[in-house]
Amino acid sequence: MSAGPDQPPDRANADVLPLHPAARDDADADARAPLRMLPPAEYDRVGLVLVSHSRALAQATLNLAVGLLTGTAPAPVAAVGRDAEAVVAATRQVDEGVGVALLCDLEETAHELVVLLERAEELALPFPIRFCDAPLVEGAVPAVATAAAGGDLAAVVEAAEDAYRVRKTNDHHRPPI
Repeated sequence: MSAGPDQPPDRANADVLPLHPAARDDADADARAPLRMLPPAEYDRVGLVLVSHSRALAQATLNLAVGLLTGTAPAPVAAVGRDAEAVVAATRQVDEGVGVALLCDLEETAHELVVLLERAEELALPFPIRFCDAPLVEGAVPAVATAAAGGDLAAVVEAAEDAYRVRKTNDHHRPPI
């Protein structure tokens, strides 16, 4: 890690992908314009960092989660690969002072994020910062919606982690194994 606690965040080198809404054929021209992050002074919201072994998967998840928002300005969300420096830079970039939630895809990625969080003070990560033990796609959608609605960090983490409790079929209609 190149950034220490006494060094300013290196936003120029952040591996953060821009927010773009999902394209819709019936949407007007404004809906196709890139989404703009709201100024922190007006709307302090929980930031989210989506981390994946595949940067493209992280971006697709971001696009899906933000694209499902209707009439709500998105919270700051970043999509990055597993590079530790990119994760650190992304957490700083989405931080608006009320917390940052981290979601990831695979167990190996989760272990790497936990190690980063153990070094939070040394790496000058934003405070508070929380790891969401949730599936990436299913957790990101409610987490982004909760953050966009102004939920606090605990609510965003709970929304993401609740994804493990959502059933896709009724118990009596379980598909055969």
